[in-house]
Amino acid sequence: MNQSLPNEELEHAQQAGRAAALRKDLASALAGFPRVRLGHLPTPLEPMDRLSEALGGPRFWVKRDDCTGLSSGGNKTRKLEFLMAEAIAGGADTVITQGATQSNHARQTAAAAAKLGLACHILLEDRTGSNDAQYTLNGNVLLDRLHGASVAKRPGGADMAAEMEALAEQLKAKGAHPYIIPGGGSNTTGALGYVNCALELSEQAAAMDLQIDALVHATGSSGTQAGLVAGLAALASPIWLLGIGVRAPQEKQEGMVFDLAKRTAERLGCADAVLRENVRANCNYVGAGYGIPTEGMVRSLRMLAELEGLLFDPVYSGKGLDGLIDLTRQGAFEGMKNVVFLHTGGSAALFGYPDAFDLPGYQTH
Repeated sequence: MNQSLPNEELEHAQQAGRAAALRKDLASALAGFPRVRLGHLPTPLEPMDRLSEALGGPRFWVKRDDCTGLSSGGNKTRKLEFLMAEAIAGGADTVITQGATQSNHARQTAAAAAKLGLACHILLEDRTGSNDAQYTLNGNVLLDRLHGASVAKRPGGADMAAEMEALAEQLKAKGAHPYIIPGGGSNTTGALGYVNCALELSEQAAAMDLQIDALVHATGSSGTQAGLVAGLAALASPIWLLGIGVRAPQEKQEGMVFDLAKRTAERLGCADAVLRENVRANCNYVGAGYGIPTEGMVRSLRMLAELEGLLFDPVYSGKGLDGLIDLTRQGAFEGMKNVVFLHTGGSAALFGYPDAFDLPGYQTH
């Protein structure tokens, strides 16, 4: 180290060196887990300057995990790189998973199974009660079937873990070797995908000399946020992380995330680095329930489509976006310079909600 540097520059160089060493350690830890490459990584980190201008807030950036490439992309692809590798390593020839009717996770799991030559069985829980054919057959459901997965419905409130176990037993009796993937891919194996995302974002920021003050994203089954919490903790990152809840009340959501983050970090050898105060979920934007559109989501989704040419989904990323915009207007990011929104993908679900957006018809002349 050059000791002739001014104190401020020397301190900055030392901090950069420590951060680089922690990134190297985390990359080494992740390399110890089985992984199949499914995504187009690293995903872009792009400015959203028209949004920044419209809101008069900090400079907004978007981490484009809608560009992971697997069946129109989305955040579950990162998780599936580790989950599918674990399935194959265990000798599985079949995967089973579950989700809500318009599950982005189900669609990406079906695509990953197709790519890897595994059979795929999907159980879809009816969480909205909608019988609209666009919702029940179009969007992600259409793509599930197009990828060759078998799709079966279950009523709202069903014990989906038990339903998957029962299906697994039926398949075993027929000679199959099934591997069960929890909803959202949210266990310690799947969460490794977002530990890797935290590492990737840190590497991108370092290369761009960008100081990220906050990272905001939608949080549901908890695996994405738990992985980010564990990854940022392992990196000793000062980034302020906030999940915008799409389903559960705040106390339950934060509890799920903290538990999974601790268990994920334990697998990485850094469980003590995960602190409860670094798990934050704002669950004020759920509305009437999971998968049910809100006026704020519709406004926010249309705003980004028109300002930035970006598409979000009505269930998950759209409600996260609504939280980002509303909290900015409330001054939640005052004093911050750079805020990143993690785009978790899912625009295929828009085709299951065509009536939610009340769009004008096209002009005939």
